[in-house]
Amino acid sequence: MAAQALCVVGATVYTPNGIVEQGRLIVDEHGKIAAIGGSELQVESQVVIQDASGMLLIPGFVDVHIHGGNGCSVMTGEYEQLDGISRFHAAHGTTSFLATTTTAPLERIELALRNIAAAIREGVSGAELIGIHLEGPYIDEKRRGAQSKADIREPNGLEIERLIEAADHRIKLVTLAPEVNGGLEAVRQLASLGITVSAGHSNATYEQVGEAVSSGLSHTTHHFNGMSPLHHREPGLAGAGLMLAELTTELICDGIHVHPAVVKLLFDTKGPDQVCMITDAVSCAGLADGDYGEVTMRGGQILLKDGSSLAGSSLTMIHALRNAIRFTGYPLEKLLPSMTAVPARQAGVVASKGSLEQGKDADFLLLDQNLDIVATYVRGKAVYRRETDD
Repeated sequence: MAAQALCVVGATVYTPNGIVEQGRLIVDEHGKIAAIGGSELQVESQVVIQDASGMLLIPGFVDVHIHGGNGCSVMTGEYEQLDGISRFHAAHGTTSFLATTTTAPLERIELALRNIAAAIREGVSGAELIGIHLEGPYIDEKRRGAQSKADIREPNGLEIERLIEAADHRIKLVTLAPEVNGGLEAVRQLASLGITVSAGHSNATYEQVGEAVSSGLSHTTHHFNGMSPLHHREPGLAGAGLMLAELTTELICDGIHVHPAVVKLLFDTKGPDQVCMITDAVSCAGLADGDYGEVTMRGGQILLKDGSSLAGSSLTMIHALRNAIRFTGYPLEKLLPSMTAVPARQAGVVASKGSLEQGKDADFLLLDQNLDIVATYVRGKAVYRRETDD
């Protein structure tokens, strides 16, 4: 159903060309941005006016790494679970996301891929489900973290084709370990199809990462986590991500997965246009502390019950933004691309998502002065509004 033509007035609007005070954003009946400007922008009489005086209007967040939230899981895969994930994350500022799988038996991954593809075709009611992030099963056992050891596989071309078909060609991003047998061939195969290839759960050396970059690697998964660390005699994948300009680095900015000082180091070294903020949220994100299957959550930190590894996060994108401002000292406008345009680029949807520009989808947030979400809009439709006492 087409969105109703709308004009949001009075907000401070954050555009790629600068900040517009007392701005106006006009959304057409198809949910696209028709115009952005100041008070001089003319509004047709039939357009619905939304007063956003005193608020900030920013592009909606794009999260390329979500496993679940509010008790719902991508790997369970039923439509209700995926829709629940979309609604939960929309309430925290996400307007587009990639449903992210985990290392599991191949048949289970295929079923999840089919279910996600069906949900994309049907559409969900919160944040827009724009594609799939295949995390595993082609990873290195040494850096598997919370991924299933028993289900790790070596990549091969025919099996990758099978997964792409099961996903109805909706896979936008693949995490793998390029150093494993068949890894470089997989990088070349996926990159040739226009799929972003990411090094993650990988024990690659600096030289192996460089070879993978030459083959089409362009991304790292939850940088510093699940990868060969930076050492002064062997920079590893962590060092390669910092030093190689071709690599965009994911970041879980919760202060748990990466120390605040290292968050600042990453932004200072790479720049916001090469940092891709993610949540890596799992099903218990948004729930109370407690035990959830194989994991336990305490103080927002999620661990395997044996304590051997972190097992995803309880982070939301709006919380990640507030953390990043605090950890780096950067202003909002400098950090926004890492939450919006960069992930949109890495997911291959930057032509329609990731910034407030004429012709793009009207995916935006209204924030109060404390950076709390007032409303989330997807394609010009409010999919979340904060409850008030009125």
